[in-house]
Amino acid sequence: MDRQLQIQILLDHYQKPRHRGALEDADVAMPGGNPGCGDVVTVYLKGAEDHEHIGEVSYEGEGCTISMAASSMLLEQVVEGDLTMDEVLEFDYNEMIDQLGRQIVASRPKCATLGLGTLKAAIRRYQQDKRLAEAGVSRPKGSTPEEGLVFGEGAAEAAHKD
Repeated sequence: MDRQLQIQILLDHYQKPRHRGALEDADVAMPGGNPGCGDVVTVYLKGAEDHEHIGEVSYEGEGCTISMAASSMLLEQVVEGDLTMDEVLEFDYNEMIDQLGRQIVASRPKCATLGLGTLKAAIRRYQQDKRLAEAGVSRPKGSTPEEGLVFGEGAAEAAHKD
């Protein structure tokens, strides 16, 4: 795919985002932020009845063209592919950058992968909550930052810190 077409696809997803908006009955609402530039995205995830597939997924956020378009493109791929949660957890960050156009997003890899990192964090939270519920235990508070990005409670505030 040529560079101009990749740019057009990114702009289309930024201007007409797919799967954008809060899910009222989400099992997980996972905020994620990029403290380096202030981008913030919240992924809403609802597990399917089999607890393996994603029933519904959406996002909300504010940030640069790359972070918002990448989130839209990712969720479109997940929904259209009817992917399992484990399949999404196997997604490679470098492959995501290649899909977006390495030349275009090379200087902004954290922006390009914010949606993927947040979706993976939401899936891990869902899976952990399911295992804890089966064991009769509630989830402990707190979150763990990954690769310079921040997920969980306080992500939006952390992303906007100077």
